Amino acid sequence: MKTDWRDALADFISTPTFKALRQFVDAAYHTETVLPPYDTIYTALHLCSLAQTRVVILGQDPYPTPGHAHGLAFSVQNPVAPPPSLRNMLKEIADDVGEAHVNGGDLTPWARQGVLLLNAILTVRAGQPLSHAGKGWEAFTDAIIRAVSEKQNNVVFMLWGSKAKAKRSLIDETRHLVLTAAHPSPLSAWNGFFGCRHFSAANAYLTANNRTPIVW
Repeated sequence: MKTDWRDALADFISTPTFKALRQFVDAAYHTETVLPPYDTIYTALHLCSLAQTRVVILGQDPYPTPGHAHGLAFSVQNPVAPPPSLRNMLKEIADDVGEAHVNGGDLTPWARQGVLLLNAILTVRAGQPLSHAGKGWEAFTDAIIRAVSEKQNNVVFMLWGSKAKAKRSLIDETRHLVLTAAHPSPLSAWNGFFGCRHFSAANAYLTANNRTPIVW
C-alpha cells in the first residue's frame, strides 16, 4: 500500500488483530480458492492514496465469482460484463450526469482520480459471499475510514445499504459530506438508490470546496 496509508494505519498494523488477520489470509490463499488474486488485495489503496482521496464508496466484500474481483469495490475488468449492482450504478450515473466515462465495468479511472473504492472485507472464498467476515478485515477497513475522516477534509462518503450506513459513526460530518441511499442491488435499487443523484451531489460539493470534481 502507498506510504501515506501505511503511515496512517501504522497503529492498527501493529496490533494483534492485524497480525491474526494476515495469518488467516495467508493460510486461506494456500488452502482454498480466495478472491481477488493475492497481489490485488490492496488495489484500492495502491491506486488511490490517502492524500488523493476525494470520494469514498463503500462495498461489502469482493465478488465471489472467479475472474470478477480485482481489488476495487463494485469493479470488474474486461471482458467481464458489469454485474447487476454495477449496472444499476452506471444507470444512475447516466440519468444523473450522463454516460459514465469508464471502459465496461472497470472503475480504475475513478480510483486514479481519488475515488476510494473500498470493500469492508477485502477477501472472500470463491463461491461463498461473506465467507471471510469476522476475520479482522472489518476492523482494518474501519481504520481506513477513520483515517480519511481524521486526516482529510471535504471528502464525500457514499454509503449504500444498511451495512455501509452503519459506518456513518466513523465519519466527522462537520468536515465531510455523507450521502446515504439504498444499495444498488436489484433487490433494493428501486427503493431509494435510483434517483439518489449522488454523483452530481458529490461533484457539487467538491466544486464548492475548491476540489476537482470526478469525471464519472
